Amino acid sequence: MAISQEQGIPFYEAPAMIQHGWTLIVQDRMAEGFAQLHEGLARHDAMGSTLTWSVRFVILAEAYQRHDQPEEGLRVLADRFSQSDDRGEMTFEAELYRLQGALLLQQSGAHAPAAEIAFQHALDIARDQGAKSWELRAATGLARLWQSQGKHREALDLLAPVYGRFTEGFDTVDLREAKQVLDELR
Repeated sequence: MAISQEQGIPFYEAPAMIQHGWTLIVQDRMAEGFAQLHEGLARHDAMGSTLTWSVRFVILAEAYQRHDQPEEGLRVLADRFSQSDDRGEMTFEAELYRLQGALLLQQSGAHAPAAEIAFQHALDIARDQGAKSWELRAATGLARLWQSQGKHREALDLLAPVYGRFTEGFDTVDLREAKQVLDELR
């Protein structure tokens, strides 16, 4: 951010502000983080940039999820799903649906059927795109749901093959979480 400001390069300043806001949110500095995040998004929009349009919704929804505000996260996703995406950007589509499932469950266990549909939709999109990481995240979410419903065999049969396709990166958060679910299921 500092270099972008110093050199007068606003194109890089806005994404840096967004990332800085996210970092503050992860550090539990919510008010400051959301202010920085929204300022970065506003600047990004003001430049007319449509690059990675959907990532904004992922960042906001996940920030609300991290801080137990599922209604706000679901509102962000509803805004995204209500907008036509004529940009053809599908990179984050699976993650948007995975987050929807996670937020529904965070809101209430009564939303389990809708969460299951969202996770399954995320899985289908990730598989169609060949997006292994998004598939892993969706499979882990669905496996956790099924585990809570006593469907241990189904959960294991879903998650084990997805996890098994990875050959590296086992110290990443997503793979560690998937491994933990698998260990609980075995």
